[in-house]
Amino acid sequence: MITEIAMLTIDPARAADFETAVAIAAPLFRAAHGCHGIALERVIERPGQYRLVVRWESVEAHMRDFRNSAAFGEWRALAGPFFVGTPDVTHSESVAAYF
Repeated sequence: MITEIAMLTIDPARAADFETAVAIAAPLFRAAHGCHGIALERVIERPGQYRLVVRWESVEAHMRDFRNSAAFGEWRALAGPFFVGTPDVTHSESVAAYF
């Protein structure tokens, strides 16, 4: 299982509309091949900064399958207008869980 973490920066004055847009987009991820979940986290110390956390079966499920799908275009059409910069996207995998 792979975790995608996208650091997103938006105009804090548009936070409620952005959160609504992500909620509307959530079914696009639910329907995506290899997607196992999505969460949106607001960074408390930095108004306007969010973490989009998506669980994928593999990096390829995200980067090849989802990124090349119509759903990705729909996601960007919904959320992209809120971005104040280019999202910083990384992938990680768990190497240990202690509790």
